[in-house]
Amino acid sequence: MLKHRGFPGRLPGSDYQFIIRRASPKGATRLVARERYRDRRPADLAADEGFLWALWQHFGDQPFERGNLDAGRLSWLFGREVIPAEDPFDPESYEALLRIDEPRARASFPDAFDD
Repeated sequence: MLKHRGFPGRLPGSDYQFIIRRASPKGATRLVARERYRDRRPADLAADEGFLWALWQHFGDQPFERGNLDAGRLSWLFGREVIPAEDPFDPESYEALLRIDEPRARASFPDAFDD
């Protein structure tokens, strides 16, 4: 499992985790597109935005390996702002390649991008 050095471990001032410490012996947790409802708590939305900001700062518009990025946090963005960068895509692989769908991400979280 690739460890993304320099990537923030969590949202500052919170317990919202962005990375995991070690690979699970059972394998990577499956990435699934989680439904985001309008009534989500502001703290949850801030965690999504903070995670997307960190992804953009670290990888920009380039494909990146899933590695030690937290599956739960990725799943809130997966299928919308973060999409597979390879075909076929294995949602249960630490080596899976992802990328940010920049137009959709900017529409959903405009404050996550420094222009």
